[in-house]
Amino acid sequence: MPETVPDLHTRMLRTVTRLRVYGGSPLAVLLFVLVLPMGAIAQSAGSYGHPDEVRIIQSTAPNTGILTFKVFAERNGSQLSRQAIVRLVNLADQSTTVQATLDNSESRFTNIPYGDYSAEVSAVGYLSSHQDLKVSAIRSILNLEIVIRRDPSAVNFDIPDSMVSAQVRKETKRAISALKSNKLSDAQKHLDRARAAAPADPGVNFLLGYLYFQKKDLPQAATFLTTATNLNTGNAQALTLLGRVDLEQKDYLSAASTLERAIQVNAEDWLPHNLLADAYLHEKNYPRARDEAQIAIGKGRNDASASQLVLGEAFLNLGENEQGIRALQAFLQQSPSHPVAGQVRSLIAQVQEQTSSPTPRAAEVPQPKIQLSGVDPLLALSAPSLSMKTWQPPGIDEVRLAIAAGVSCPANLPEETGKRVQELTDNITKFAAVEDLFHQALDNYGTPVRTAKAQYNYVAAFSSTQPGILTIDEYRDSKTPLSGYPDKIATAGFVSLALVFYPNMRDSFTIQCEGLGDWHGQATWLVHFVQRDDRPNFMHSYKVGTVFHPVKLKGRAWITADTFQIVRMEAEMAAPMPEIQLVSEHQVVEYGPVSFQQKNLSLWLPKRAEIYLDFRKQRYYRRHSFDHYMLFSTATEEKRNEPVDPSEKK
Repeated sequence: MPETVPDLHTRMLRTVTRLRVYGGSPLAVLLFVLVLPMGAIAQSAGSYGHPDEVRIIQSTAPNTGILTFKVFAERNGSQLSRQAIVRLVNLADQSTTVQATLDNSESRFTNIPYGDYSAEVSAVGYLSSHQDLKVSAIRSILNLEIVIRRDPSAVNFDIPDSMVSAQVRKETKRAISALKSNKLSDAQKHLDRARAAAPADPGVNFLLGYLYFQKKDLPQAATFLTTATNLNTGNAQALTLLGRVDLEQKDYLSAASTLERAIQVNAEDWLPHNLLADAYLHEKNYPRARDEAQIAIGKGRNDASASQLVLGEAFLNLGENEQGIRALQAFLQQSPSHPVAGQVRSLIAQVQEQTSSPTPRAAEVPQPKIQLSGVDPLLALSAPSLSMKTWQPPGIDEVRLAIAAGVSCPANLPEETGKRVQELTDNITKFAAVEDLFHQALDNYGTPVRTAKAQYNYVAAFSSTQPGILTIDEYRDSKTPLSGYPDKIATAGFVSLALVFYPNMRDSFTIQCEGLGDWHGQATWLVHFVQRDDRPNFMHSYKVGTVFHPVKLKGRAWITADTFQIVRMEAEMAAPMPEIQLVSEHQVVEYGPVSFQQKNLSLWLPKRAEIYLDFRKQRYYRRHSFDHYMLFSTATEEKRNEPVDPSEKK
């Protein structure tokens, strides 16, 4: 839990967990620690980020390789202007390693075991790129250049290169932030100032067009979007949005002309094809409406479900009722709860009724053409969004995971999982690991403004000083003061999260099995947990100055169906805490088996942990990776007052 300390200097981080007795049952005091100096809280950004303060590991272990990814944008192979995410999947065991690129659009993986891998590179507003590669003794160092291309369906909120004025860039960035938060009045103030300074800038005019579209002022939106497309004739997204505005205003001839231009600029985006099909439909040009809708479906696939509605209407008006019904049914299958679904079902019933009761001369005359009365295909489209990935994962209760039908959870699941957790505490006295830290400070858009890497020697010790009391001490053997940590933040406590299922801790939580799910191809029980209000909360808290602020946690665990081992846990705070300006916190911990040959023992320990934090008007992302675990014997532990580098252990 976070702890705010005026001056830590060279003191090592420590997390203490104690079991206390409450209502006849012992409860654990679990402290997840995030250390910040009081002086750092008042700083808006801090000065961390000097090249000398960022350590990038160049070496690699035996029988492993180094992979370096350099990511470029599509235009002239230029450096990507934003962070990219590189996901590396080991095809042998499907284990995944994820890293974000640094400021130079580069990401480096070390200690990658020999084998076959699949790499995916993605960035906000760009299409993902995939590449297969092999790491071997012959090719142990790979330098890869990856080019990713813009996602044509994404509304691009980059600040255009034409904005050379610092004032315009500043106002535009603030406007974009307001637009993403749906603060339209604030966005307009900033965009009006930007337009006053740069009235002929196509980017500013596009943003104003998008703003007025969001405000449902279609004439004003059309004015600014027309200006934007005249200033920059190659802006496909401005042309597409302008075509949609024309459709909303029922100017179908103008919409068709504008959308044809958009397709000339970028024919790979499904959306302008869909909108153009709609325009042709209203112009009663049903063959072209059918053709454009089919193109949209081919390019957009599941994303283009709205195109099935246009296609179905085009087929019906061409007298091809059977194909029309199939298209409408495809729309209902993909969007069964859509607001227009009821009208579409009524239309299908109407057509089926007419075709099932033909007149005696039905074979001699064409089938009647049926209008889709009262159903506007535009209603099937979602509103234009920013198409931006959020900076943190969705909330625990926002995610609906696939669960096997007809499979009941075992009644003894909490008890069996608790036994595995207790095995960990019973078998470990003290262990060490090499910890790699990846840290980013993010701006209001979720874009990294500072990135740092570091490596520490990590030590954790379990002990029981008296019956019913469990203590967990965590250390980092770092010679640098607290000011040497990235953004003066130190985090720990990820080992403790699994103790939610510790036998003497479970009663502090409401635990419910949701069903049988999947994690990387392995059957796992999905278990939801939330801190109980009727029990003291010792699991998680922030220490600000000398005051502790308990944080109510809720989360989900993935537990193997056959062995009841925890392979993954996610946890987040149940509600914001405005009293300490803590807006959100989300942590993800993945566990894996670690073998200790000296004891012929295999234990499940944290392999990777992530935390997303919105605290004191600052956003942070941090990833911890643990490797090279080592157990210490009791005798050795008693001789050591300070943890040492495990690599020095003989």
